[in-house]
Amino acid sequence: MVIRKLLRMKKIISASRRSDLVAFFPDWLASAVKEEHAFVYGPSGQTYRVDLSPKSVHTFILWSKNFAHLIEDCFSLRSLLKKYDQLYLHFTITGLGGTPIEKGVPRPGEAVAQLDDLVKIAEHPQRISVRFDPILYWREQGEEKTNLFFFEELAPVLQQKGIRRVRLSFAQWYARAKRRAIRQHFDYIDPPQDKKIEDAGYLVELARRYGLNLFACSQKFLTEDTGIDPSACIDGKLLQDLHPLQEPASMKKDRSQRSECGCTESVDIGSYTQSCPHSCLYCYANPRE
Repeated sequence: MVIRKLLRMKKIISASRRSDLVAFFPDWLASAVKEEHAFVYGPSGQTYRVDLSPKSVHTFILWSKNFAHLIEDCFSLRSLLKKYDQLYLHFTITGLGGTPIEKGVPRPGEAVAQLDDLVKIAEHPQRISVRFDPILYWREQGEEKTNLFFFEELAPVLQQKGIRRVRLSFAQWYARAKRRAIRQHFDYIDPPQDKKIEDAGYLVELARRYGLNLFACSQKFLTEDTGIDPSACIDGKLLQDLHPLQEPASMKKDRSQRSECGCTESVDIGSYTQSCPHSCLYCYANPRE
């Protein structure tokens, strides 16, 4: 009789879609990594324990608009994360940092300056995805404005650094964000879908010029005629291919995400109770206002 030992597939850890842990909770994150577990207060109100031991983690994913604490090894975060086989970094750069729209976010030049260090930390530029997300439109003193054209500055920098994946979406104005915009007298514009598709074509041309791959995050209408691929911001196949040992990863769709989301399974260790001082006007989560 042949007895096969069933091995549990390692999990992908997301830190975090729910708050910017690196920018504002690096002490909590470093402590969780050091102790190799986290107690997470989930969206449904339940608290659960997540095993963070290296033997159980396939890839540790960090999401942030400011990786300074990681780069500077605050609370030994950078050093502690070296225990994991693979880090993958989602870095949001919209060109709006330091403006009233993203008051607590580093200015674009400061953000871009972090890329060289992040490539060293991730140990490969393909383990970094830049999020040009969201694209916004608004009126200011009667003039229509947008961050769309910042991509002309960002694209050649990404090409030079060897970063190829860019994830994007157009702002979705949820009720909470609309109320915040009204309170702060922000005259946002939500253009018709045809306008968004037209502007997406402009981004596609720039991406082709600089050898970048565009992915639309949970906006299927952008993928039908533009040449933009649907995004799986957490992509088990990609993470398996990039893994130094090609460790198997789950390819199953993450059922906890939106229907148009292409992400595969992961475990998020952030909490909406960890409110974020970035103060982004468009935020759908729980910013500290």
